[in-house]
Amino acid sequence: MKARAADRVATGVIIGMASLIMLVLVGLIAYLLFRGLSHISWHFLTSPPQSIKAGGGIGPQLFNSLYLLILTMLITIPLGIGAGIYMSQYAKANQLTAFIRLVVEVLSSFPSIVIGLFGLLVFVNLFHMKYSLAAGALALTVFNLPLMVRVTEQALNGVPREQKEAGLALGLSRWKTISSIMLPMAFPAILTGTILAAGRVFGEAAALLFTAGMTTPRLDFGNWNPLDSHSPLNPFRPAETLAVHIWKINSEGRAPDAPEIAAGASAVLIIVVLLFNFGARWLGRAIYRKFTATK
Repeated sequence: MKARAADRVATGVIIGMASLIMLVLVGLIAYLLFRGLSHISWHFLTSPPQSIKAGGGIGPQLFNSLYLLILTMLITIPLGIGAGIYMSQYAKANQLTAFIRLVVEVLSSFPSIVIGLFGLLVFVNLFHMKYSLAAGALALTVFNLPLMVRVTEQALNGVPREQKEAGLALGLSRWKTISSIMLPMAFPAILTGTILAAGRVFGEAAALLFTAGMTTPRLDFGNWNPLDSHSPLNPFRPAETLAVHIWKINSEGRAPDAPEIAAGASAVLIIVVLLFNFGARWLGRAIYRKFTATK
């Protein structure tokens, strides 16, 4: 009887704590959406911001965030998946491998502001990249690389050992076994981790304050020359992202409708991050069902 009562008390405490966390999270999201949804319109999403008068939007900042996301993932995905494959299938269990895993764990726990300072010292100053999308993408690669490495390694380690042994028994090379058997099995988990990493990139601000900058030059969206300073595709121009814009509006915005702009931009950011998270879970489950022929 005492054990049963203790079990009920423990279960109730756990459910209560989980419910409290969910209530706080739902309340925070609902508050931000309630304040910001009424300010979202097509004009708001496409027009440039105004510094001293009302009516500005978040068009360039939204484009910068999406473009920076693409640049970052183009660097992060091959590096992260390649390192994860090496750590899972090729690295031997020795002190060097243990040290690499320790470095990955330590790097994953670094605050993003520290990654931003690293990017400022190395990419902006040492390599003379100045404040640019490229410097921001490299800094965010450092920020997200540990996540991609761990996700890939764990996904490959989760593939049944019999699958790998069957490929090797058929005479396939190690790489052919990995690419043809193990990676397709691990792909849903890798894809889920990739989309979650993309959500982190889209919502990041601290690391970009020191690398991508807090200003955006006048952009000509009819100019698709990536070498032109006014082209939106130029990766070496400064770029204020949506998350940085929210911080800037709240801290030093002079427009009379600055609170409304910040609320609308926050709602857009929340919606996109939620789409990343829910999309990752839905797509991961759908691909897993397809690969495993389960319903």
